[in-house]
Amino acid sequence: MATILYVDDEPAVGLIVDDTLRRAGHEPVGARNVPEALHVLARTPVDLIVSDYRMPGITGLEFLSMLQREGYDIPVIMLTGYASIEHAVASIKAGAVDYITKPVRPQQLELAVEQALEFVRLKRENEMLRTEVMAIRSERQIVGDSPAIRRALQTVAMAAPTRATVLLQGESGTGKELFARAIHEQSDRRERPFITLNCAALPEGLIESALFGHEKGAFTGAIKRVEGAFERANRGTLLLDEISEMRLDLQAKLLRVLQEQEFERVGGTSPIKVDVRIIATTNRDLAREAAEGRFRQDLYYRLSVIPMSIPALRERPEDIPLLAYRFALRTAEETGKRLDGIAPETLAILQRYPWPGNVRELQHVIERAVILSPDPMLPPHALEADRFGLTHASAVGRAIDGPSPLRLLSAAMAAGGMPNGALGGAPNGAGPDAAPDDPMRVVLHSLDVNEAEKVLIARALEVTKDNRTRAAELLGISVRTLRNKLNGPGRESD
Repeated sequence: MATILYVDDEPAVGLIVDDTLRRAGHEPVGARNVPEALHVLARTPVDLIVSDYRMPGITGLEFLSMLQREGYDIPVIMLTGYASIEHAVASIKAGAVDYITKPVRPQQLELAVEQALEFVRLKRENEMLRTEVMAIRSERQIVGDSPAIRRALQTVAMAAPTRATVLLQGESGTGKELFARAIHEQSDRRERPFITLNCAALPEGLIESALFGHEKGAFTGAIKRVEGAFERANRGTLLLDEISEMRLDLQAKLLRVLQEQEFERVGGTSPIKVDVRIIATTNRDLAREAAEGRFRQDLYYRLSVIPMSIPALRERPEDIPLLAYRFALRTAEETGKRLDGIAPETLAILQRYPWPGNVRELQHVIERAVILSPDPMLPPHALEADRFGLTHASAVGRAIDGPSPLRLLSAAMAAGGMPNGALGGAPNGAGPDAAPDDPMRVVLHSLDVNEAEKVLIARALEVTKDNRTRAAELLGISVRTLRNKLNGPGRESD
């Protein structure tokens, strides 16, 4: 049911309009002229207006102009006894959604009202969707004002309007996908699909099908024809995430698609033409991978028409407060918690920490801190080691590019002492008494090298929730080395 205001100086017309609207299930409110109509609008929410074109004093067209000046966003259907193209055009130009000639036919009026109300519903729905889209885009907005971020955004602005392939290189967690989306949304393809394919997450046997699709019966389990990422991204953008993990034989097929802009589905024989812009990401040095034969050089040159290096978070510590506030406010809003801010001491700790997991790690730390801290002003103790994996050494600014904790520990304990900066920065050869506030140090000094390594590995896995990749990063070793150490002595291969 809608509340509908009708404005007409003829009582007979008013009765017809009133009766028609009531029978249609709406609530009509009548007015004989514009001043009365304005009085109704001042005290009653109205969904639709049906107004006469010609009235004594202020006309229907003048009424439309007044509504627009006063900020009323209400659709108007115009009635007139003077059927003419000029009146219709004038009404529509003035902002009316429809135009009905007198004498009013109930069926025609009812149809016009329903169409106008449907227009209102769709308009409001679109506004809501637009708000949601803007909120999503805001979530995806790249945050930062450091020189490194400004340079990256300048490259995005220059690359976006072109068709050139872009290669985004950076550590895990730096936000490479955000930059890829920014390129897409600033291009003329922004209204077209943005498709992401993670080359590292798919089993080898499925990557080709995921890229190019497959025909029914192409392989066991192919019960129907399936479109691949290239077809779904047609006229849009395809993000090939972690491109360095793609098999060499598939790299050759990908190169052909990039050159020809056509491909065949797995099990198919007919070429399919597409118009797709490619953006690729990698956390490796792809030039080195190509030079050492682990990646096709011709494909590398094809992908790196516009190469971009995404800075690690430790390279832009001035952006950490901005990011931290963003994550904190969003988490507080989602959880309904009060947040007055982040203590300066907390920000100082965050800025000194090297963030091996980059922005993604910072986000998770802040989310946990806001959720678990009872203080509205996020204090330093919200970042305590046991809860967040911020080791004592990290909190006081251990350099990320120094020797790994595991190797420091092995070397130190083999020599009978602990090196400077290892596990909290106690002097070389210092015993447990040198750092009584660090229980981990006391434990480690009581163990031999192998046992201490096990403690460190166990702690790293605990902190990262058994994520071996992140644990290896924290320990400064490769995933393979970590796996070998977990498998036991005598099985190491690197």
